[in-house]
Amino acid sequence: MKPFVFATLAVLALAGPAQAQFTSAYTDLDLDNDCLVLDADDFGVSWSCPGYKGYPVHVSEGDLRFTIVYGFNIDKEPGGQTLGPFNRLGDTLEWRLSKASGRWLPVATIVRYHIAGIDTGVDSGQVLVVTQLAEGNSCHIAYVDARANSNANELARAAADRAGKFDCGTDTIATPGTFAAW
Repeated sequence: MKPFVFATLAVLALAGPAQAQFTSAYTDLDLDNDCLVLDADDFGVSWSCPGYKGYPVHVSEGDLRFTIVYGFNIDKEPGGQTLGPFNRLGDTLEWRLSKASGRWLPVATIVRYHIAGIDTGVDSGQVLVVTQLAEGNSCHIAYVDARANSNANELARAAADRAGKFDCGTDTIATPGTFAAW
């Protein structure tokens, strides 16, 4: 093979399609010790919590269900989503970071929701909720049944790594793997 052709093929191989790189970072979600109570009454409570490198996290609880809204313009985001069954949050947020823009930026989060039976109030399942972080288009994009799938974390990360391609207004929330949580 001529040196010019070999050098050209080597450059093309290195310059192949850009692959987004992903990694995870973790922050605590300790409502009692790390979060500031913003409002509380007989019907619910809301907190402001620290997120990855200062990324704002707004948590609210009402009717025994938790909601998380993320972002610097929380007032412009939809009201947030929760799960139908009574629930409580796990104590860790996994932030999926992408280096597609040249630096690590959060594109999604994964948080464990513990869900309870409506009749008993006893924990009956665990769901990893994947939320896309995109200004004006942040929403749940996947639910992974953490008890029914031995690879639940991997399924949730794979769903999170597709963040940015989901249209909150028209797309259907994915349930990768086996889903029997409710």
